[in-house]
Amino acid sequence: MQAQSPELRWQRPGRYSGFDKYNKPETNVSDTPLHRLPASRTLAALVTCASTLLAANPAGAAEWPDGKPVTIIVPFSPGGFTDLVARRFAQDLGTALKTTIVVQNKPGASGQIGTALVAREQPDGYNLLVTATQHVIYPGLQPNLPYDPKKSFSNVAILAYAPNVLLVPAKSPIANAKAFTAYANQQAGGLAFGSSSVGGSAHMSGELYKMVAGANLRHIPYKGAAPAVTDLIGAQIPAAFLDATSAAAFIRSGDVKALAVTSKERLPSLPDVPTVAESGYPSYESQAWIGLFGPAGMPASVVQKLNRIAIDSANTDTNIKWLNDNNATPARLSPAQVTDFVDAELDKWKTVIDQAHVSVQ
Repeated sequence: MQAQSPELRWQRPGRYSGFDKYNKPETNVSDTPLHRLPASRTLAALVTCASTLLAANPAGAAEWPDGKPVTIIVPFSPGGFTDLVARRFAQDLGTALKTTIVVQNKPGASGQIGTALVAREQPDGYNLLVTATQHVIYPGLQPNLPYDPKKSFSNVAILAYAPNVLLVPAKSPIANAKAFTAYANQQAGGLAFGSSSVGGSAHMSGELYKMVAGANLRHIPYKGAAPAVTDLIGAQIPAAFLDATSAAAFIRSGDVKALAVTSKERLPSLPDVPTVAESGYPSYESQAWIGLFGPAGMPASVVQKLNRIAIDSANTDTNIKWLNDNNATPARLSPAQVTDFVDAELDKWKTVIDQAHVSVQ
């Protein structure tokens, strides 16, 4: 009998509806005409009006970026998918703003070093962060971070979604996700699955699958996707959850078999591979993503401008094709929707980490 899937507190309908939280600033200026006030009160009213306007329009916000360079911090090494997405976005951002965009890689501590650097910067729009799903996973693994993922950042945009894939060796008799779960539950010690790291997006996709499908699985971490794929091709491990970017070429060549993608919708680049949700587990969704953030307190006008440029950049025909070729898809979330999405992801992965007893120690 299939195990009962636990009730997860982040599975709430309507989570991403009604997101417009950005309201125009209100002023509190007297309606009394200035010419009817005494001189002293006229001066006071003018000072009040000027102060109100300055508060509503912080210094530099209306003119941003005013020809100054903008720095994007990527908290991972050069050459990875997050870095590539950041650099493509930087090209479009520089064109839109007519200014220089500098991309700096600040890797270390699973992204913590570069992320903390941006959290400490002034919220003036000149220092931004492009990071990935680890931004919402790692807080559940290490609570004492040098920043608060909910309070230290302005949530600007999601640049791309990139799902993971449930894989088995090419000659495996397992044909679909339901059969995979049934086979796993026949293994006394649990069916092993590999992933590229402990606590990464692919690992978390596997842990979430265990919970939603009630599958008897145990995790085998690798130091990267390449050795995991090698062992999967050689049938040294019976299954793996890996990112689609690393796995797609081996799926197309027939070296491995894809049972399901972890996103809610099928990938355009792998149209014949069903989702986990349509394979019998409708509440399941897990995918990596790449997002744009800034320090907390950035002016709403700057956030909105960056968000519009990010959406326009990701959804050009050229970039949609590039993302699809790399087994990813673009996004169209507003800043308010990004905030709700990030909050839900933090809640979701903390639940999975706690219930699965995942530790990086």
